[in-house]
Amino acid sequence: MNSIAPPLRETVFFNGLGGFTPDGREYVITLGPGQNTPTPWSNVLANPQIGTVISESGGAYTWVDNAHEFRLTPWQNDPVGDASGEAFYIRDEATGQFWSPSPLPARGRGTYVCRHGFGYSVFEHAETGISSELWTYVATDAPVKLVVVKLRNRSGRARRLSVTGYFELVLGQWRQANLMHVVTELDPSTGALFAHNVYNREFAGKVVFAGVSEGGRTLTGSRTEFLGRNGTLANPAAMQRAYLSGKTGASLDPCAALQTAVDVPDGQERELVFVLGAGNNADEARQLVRRFCDASSARRTLESVWEFWKRTLGVVYVETPDVALNFLVNGWLEYQTLACRYWGRSGFSQSGGAYGFRDQLQDTAALLHAAPWTTREHLLRAAGRQFREGDVQHWWHPPAGRGVRTHFSDDYLWLPDATCRYVTTTGDVGVLDERVPFLEGRPVNADEESYYDLPQRSGDTGTLYEHCVRAVKYGLRFGAHGLPLIGCGDWNDGLNLVGQHGKGESVWLGFFLYRVLQQFAELARRRGDAEFAERCRQEAVQLQENLEAQAWDGEWYRRAYFDDGTPLGSASNAECQIDSIAQSWAVLSGAAAPARARQAMASVAQRLVQRNEQLIQLFTPPFDKSSPQPGYIQGYPPGVRENGGQYTHGAIWAVMAFAELGQTERAWELFSMLNPIRHATDPAGVQRYKVEPYVMAADVYSGAPLAGRGGWTWYTGSAGWMYRLIVETLLGLRLEVDKLHVNPRLPRAWDAFKIHYRYRDTFYHLTLKPVAGDAPLRVVVDGVAQPGAVIPLTDDQREHPVDVLIPTAAER
Repeated sequence: MNSIAPPLRETVFFNGLGGFTPDGREYVITLGPGQNTPTPWSNVLANPQIGTVISESGGAYTWVDNAHEFRLTPWQNDPVGDASGEAFYIRDEATGQFWSPSPLPARGRGTYVCRHGFGYSVFEHAETGISSELWTYVATDAPVKLVVVKLRNRSGRARRLSVTGYFELVLGQWRQANLMHVVTELDPSTGALFAHNVYNREFAGKVVFAGVSEGGRTLTGSRTEFLGRNGTLANPAAMQRAYLSGKTGASLDPCAALQTAVDVPDGQERELVFVLGAGNNADEARQLVRRFCDASSARRTLESVWEFWKRTLGVVYVETPDVALNFLVNGWLEYQTLACRYWGRSGFSQSGGAYGFRDQLQDTAALLHAAPWTTREHLLRAAGRQFREGDVQHWWHPPAGRGVRTHFSDDYLWLPDATCRYVTTTGDVGVLDERVPFLEGRPVNADEESYYDLPQRSGDTGTLYEHCVRAVKYGLRFGAHGLPLIGCGDWNDGLNLVGQHGKGESVWLGFFLYRVLQQFAELARRRGDAEFAERCRQEAVQLQENLEAQAWDGEWYRRAYFDDGTPLGSASNAECQIDSIAQSWAVLSGAAAPARARQAMASVAQRLVQRNEQLIQLFTPPFDKSSPQPGYIQGYPPGVRENGGQYTHGAIWAVMAFAELGQTERAWELFSMLNPIRHATDPAGVQRYKVEPYVMAADVYSGAPLAGRGGWTWYTGSAGWMYRLIVETLLGLRLEVDKLHVNPRLPRAWDAFKIHYRYRDTFYHLTLKPVAGDAPLRVVVDGVAQPGAVIPLTDDQREHPVDVLIPTAAER
C-alpha cells in the first residue's frame, strides 16, 4: 500500500498506447517503431528550487527558481510538435552508429517504453544488442536535475560506446534575448561546464553547471559546433566527430554538451550520471557537482525521491470498486497539484512561473491532508502581496515580486477563504498572529485595467488576521443591484469588459462573498473580535437578500450585470443564457433558497451537461457576436476553453453542488464523465481526447469538430478541486485538527471498500460497509462505537481498524 518503488511492468488500464501499473504509481507508454502519441504526454518533476517537464519522447526543458524568468533550457510553445533543447545520444564507437535512449531526437529502430512516475521518468530501449535505461529526476533538496543512463551489453561481444548529453542554454526568459549574454567556461576542479548571465537582473549571480560522472569527458559550449551548419538534433555534426572541441567562452551560440566513452564487456553494465543545475555562486556550483555527480549519489537521490513522494502522497489511500478513481486519488491528483501547480508553476503547454494570488491559495487548500505546511507558508506569502488599500497583485514573479495590479474583484477574498479553511482543519491559530508587511504602489487608475510594476514593501505591517480583515472590507463594494462590483473580471478573467466602467456587478462573486462572510464571522467570533464578526454577519444577511431579489432569472441565477445594467447569464441573452458557476455556488455558499437551488441545478443538468460528449459546459450558448461585449473571452472560438467549453473548475463545482443537494447518483455519474481516464479507454478515445489521461485538463472543447478534445493539462487548479470533490464531497472525509469526520455519499452499486488514512505516523484503516436500515451512520474504532460520525485521531503509531456502517435507506 505504501511502496512506490518501481518497476511494476504489468499494466491494468488499456488506453491504446499504455496504461497504469497495478498500484497506479506509474503510467507506462509503449511506442513501437514510428509510433507517437497524439500530442506529447508529459511528466512534471519539481522541487521548490528546480523543475523540469519531460515528454514521453524525451523532449524536456528545465528551470531554476522560476519557470519563466530563469529557464536553463528553452521552453518551446509548440502545440503540435515536441521540440526540445535537451538531448542524449548513444554511439557505437566502432561503427559510428548512434541513437537516442528516448524516442527523440534520434530515434532508434526498436520499441521504446516510457514510464512516468511520481518524481521520475524512465525510458527503456534496446538497439544492436545494447539495452539502455534513461532515468531522469530532480533532487528533493537542491537545484539539481539528474539524468542517469544505464547501458547493458547483450550483444555477445565487447563494445565501446560513447554517451553524449546536450543542453541548449537560455539563462533567462527567451533564448534569442539572452544568448549574446551567456558566457561558458570549463571548471578545472570538477570537469563541469559552467555558464552565467550577468545581465539577468534577479539571477545575475547564478552559476549554471552541467557535468558527467565519467572521466575522460570532452565538452563544448558552442551550439553551432555541436549541430553544424543547418544541422538538427536528429543528426548533429557532433555525432560525426570523434570528440568535442572544448570550446567555451563569450560570443558563442551557447550550449552545454558533454561526451564520454566507456568500455562495456559482454554481459556487463555501465552507468553514467549527467547533472544540470545552478548554484548561487561558483563555489556552491562545485559543491553540488561533487555531491550529486556519481552513481552512488544518484542512487541515494532517487531513493530519497521515492521516499518523499511515498510519504507525501500516502496520507489518503483508497481501495474502491472504481479503479479509475483509485488511480487519481492515490497520488496523481496531489502530485499534479504539488509538483506542477505549487512548485513548478509550469507545464508542457504553459510556462508561467508566477504565483497567481487566487490560484495557489486554492491549490494548497487541497493539500491540507498531505502537506499542510504548504498552505501555511503560502498564506503568509500571499498576504505579503497585498497592498495597503486591501487589493492584491493578481500575479507576481518571484523572487523580486514584479507583477500586475488590477481591478480583479475576487483575488483578495481567497485569502480569508483559505485562512478559514486552514485554521479549521489544522487548529493552527498561531498563524493568524504572524506579521507580514503590506505592499505600496500607485492605485490602478479608473480608466486602466491593470499595470505591471515592482511594488515596494510598505512600512505598514499587519497580522495575517488583519490582512484578511482588510481583504473582506475591500470586498464590500456594491453596485446598483446591491451585488459586488465585478471590476475587470471575477473568477472568470475573460469577463474583463463587463465592469470596465466601474459599475458592473457579479452574481457569482455575491455567492462567494457570502460564504467568505459566513466563515470569517465564525473565525472572528472565536478570536474575540465580536464587532467585526457582527459586521460580517449583517453584511451576509443583506447580501443574501439582494441576491434573491436581484439575481434570480426565473429558472436559474444570472451571472452578472454590465455597467449599464444589462443582465448576463439570462434567458433574455442571445449568448451565455446560463452560466454554471452562479448555480453551483448558489448551492455551495448556502445562500440560495432551497427550492431555487434545486431548480437552478436542474437547469444546469438540462442545459449544460452534454452526455454524448462526456463533458459539462461552463455556459451556453457560447459567445460569438454578443453586444455589449463581455471581454476577451469572446476571442476564443465558440466551444473552446472558457467560451462555452468545459472549463473543468466549473464542472467540478457543479458536481459538488449536485452532491450537496443529495443527488448522489447524478453526482457520481457526472464525476465519472470528468475523470480523464474515462476519456481514453480505447484507441478512439485517445485520438479524440489527445492529452494525458492521468492528470486533469484545464478544459475540454465542446464545439465541432473538436468536441471532446482536451485543452492544456498539468498546470490547472482543477486537479486540487478534483481531489477535494472525491475525498471530501463524495467519500466524505473532513479533517478537523485531531478528528476525522466521515460523511460518505456513495453510489448504490458499491459494496464494502477501504480507505487507509495516515495521521502523522499512525494508520487508520477504514472499512466502509452499506447496511440495511435507516439508522444513523455508525463509526466503530478499535471495536468501540464512537459518538457521531467522527474518528478521534491520536498519533500512537499503532494500526487502528475502523468500521463505518452506512445505512442504505438514506439516498446515497
